[in-house]
Amino acid sequence: MGEKTKSGLRLDYRQTILIGFGFMASSIAWGIYDPYVTTILDRLLGSSDTIVRWSAALAERFPILVEFMEAQGEEVALAGGGFTLVPLFIGIIMTFDNVFGVIFQPAFGKLSDRCHSRFGKRRPFILLGAPISALLFIAIPQAGLKMSSIPAMMVCIILFVFVMSLWRAPCVALMPDMTHPTLRSQGNAIINLTGGIGGLLALQAGTIICAVFSLNKETDAEQYIPYVFIFAAIVMMICTAVVFFFVPEPDSRLKVQAEGNIAAGKAAIRLAEKEAAKAEKARLKEIKLTKAERKSLIFMLACLFFLFCGANAIQTFFALFAAEILHKEVAEATAMMTLFGIATALGALPAGWLGKKLGRKKTILLGLSLFMAAFVAYLIVNKATGQGLSLVYVALILGGFANMMITVNTLPLVLEIGGLQKVGTFTGYYYTATFSAQIATPIAYGVVRMISQTYASLFVYCPVCFAVALLALLMVRHGEAEKIPDEVMEELTAND
Repeated sequence: MGEKTKSGLRLDYRQTILIGFGFMASSIAWGIYDPYVTTILDRLLGSSDTIVRWSAALAERFPILVEFMEAQGEEVALAGGGFTLVPLFIGIIMTFDNVFGVIFQPAFGKLSDRCHSRFGKRRPFILLGAPISALLFIAIPQAGLKMSSIPAMMVCIILFVFVMSLWRAPCVALMPDMTHPTLRSQGNAIINLTGGIGGLLALQAGTIICAVFSLNKETDAEQYIPYVFIFAAIVMMICTAVVFFFVPEPDSRLKVQAEGNIAAGKAAIRLAEKEAAKAEKARLKEIKLTKAERKSLIFMLACLFFLFCGANAIQTFFALFAAEILHKEVAEATAMMTLFGIATALGALPAGWLGKKLGRKKTILLGLSLFMAAFVAYLIVNKATGQGLSLVYVALILGGFANMMITVNTLPLVLEIGGLQKVGTFTGYYYTATFSAQIATPIAYGVVRMISQTYASLFVYCPVCFAVALLALLMVRHGEAEKIPDEVMEELTAND
């Protein structure tokens, strides 16, 4: 079941891992979506005469767009002269998932709070959304590569990101629903590990498919890419089946106790349940945050925004930084970022443990401090000696560990502010802040790069973002797990 804490509660590791399969399904989808949809769009848009004409017209009228794309490391110069803004169009399309997340995830998270069914509050969204997402995922390369249709592919992409936004917040809210507040940091660590497995499967999907079908990544892209999407869809369906059959989310319908209602027949029961659901909805509306809690929530969301601005900038622009400043090839830069990923994975369980022992806020503050210290140390040493390469490795390793110290504890902290009745709603708020950052930071750092004319500014931009996040976090006064009264503890541990 799990290791018992001093408080007498224990984390049910088996149940938490099974819940994590829902997050794994989401992770493999997004892990494949970003690189492969970009590749398909590049082929499709690059061969479109309409896009070429639009590119020429925009580049001539707004030359700053060309400069901006070059600052982001995009190849916009054509071999025969002129410019192409295909990377700009791809960038816009690839923000759809974040935009949809900002708009729809809070709404569906709130809707799941008010859902009453025999499958629970969250599972109906997963059981409906994940299979539809899997089918739409398979359709994306069919529209882009087989049909070579931009409109058809855009329809598939828009529907896919919409349906994904339907079930992501409920999926993430499932673990907090079934985990005591004092154990949510540890539970979130397990969820992040299962998500990491999904991300690893996404990274290796192309290699697996090419090995199975004896294909070459360079020459047989149109053949193997559709199978990569099918592979991801199959994994998503398996993960959904695990959640359906093995995650025992309680029936969230309010039970009707009166025997008279049962005797009156099904119509009376449905009417009673409807009235009970209305009463529950009204009760949820009455549960409002205090002024101090609202202040903590606002500052916590601001902390998340700037935190993800810094972290996303590293993941997006590090390869360009490595090429210009460190003189590393793409493969070497990827290997360096692998260190970041490994440190992140290894830090998951310790981060949950630290959140339990030190408190969530202190653990996040420690993670932010480690992040900034590693990056600032590189800046100082590199400026003084010009030999800061070894400290880049240190910064990536410490940064990966610090990243998990932060990530594992931020969501439980946000959920604790909202309370048990609004887990879905506050999960939506969490993703609104993080997705907004992922929309804003490529633009914000692109401007910084244009002004500074060097990717060395990445190691200034990120610590500044983390420093602002730290200042915002210092203003947060709520979000730690509340102590459990002795009588409640006795009831919880009576059957241990």
